[in-house]
Amino acid sequence: MAHFTKEANENNFQADVLNSDKPVLVDFWAEWCGPCRMIAPTLEELAEKYQGKAEVYKMNVDENPVTPNNFGVRAIPTLILFKGGQEQERVVGMVSLDGLSKLVEKYA
Repeated sequence: MAHFTKEANENNFQADVLNSDKPVLVDFWAEWCGPCRMIAPTLEELAEKYQGKAEVYKMNVDENPVTPNNFGVRAIPTLILFKGGQEQERVVGMVSLDGLSKLVEKYA
């Protein structure tokens, strides 16, 4: 398991993501998704870089179908940045560390 990214699930999403006082980037992913596995090291690096300023969570869509459905996640990987309990921005597909850093910087 990753050291800096955290796991989101149906049980902790409200408390850990929506009620967080920090910006939270959530990666909606699945084990069988090649691009999801490819972006994982980038997300781990991002989580380490913004430790204390922002959080990075990963939510497996196969194990937790309700929350992704509620947010209209139709393709993976989908990354949604939440702040103050609201979706701020969404990115679908592969994104560079630089691109994700710029996204988080806007809200951190």
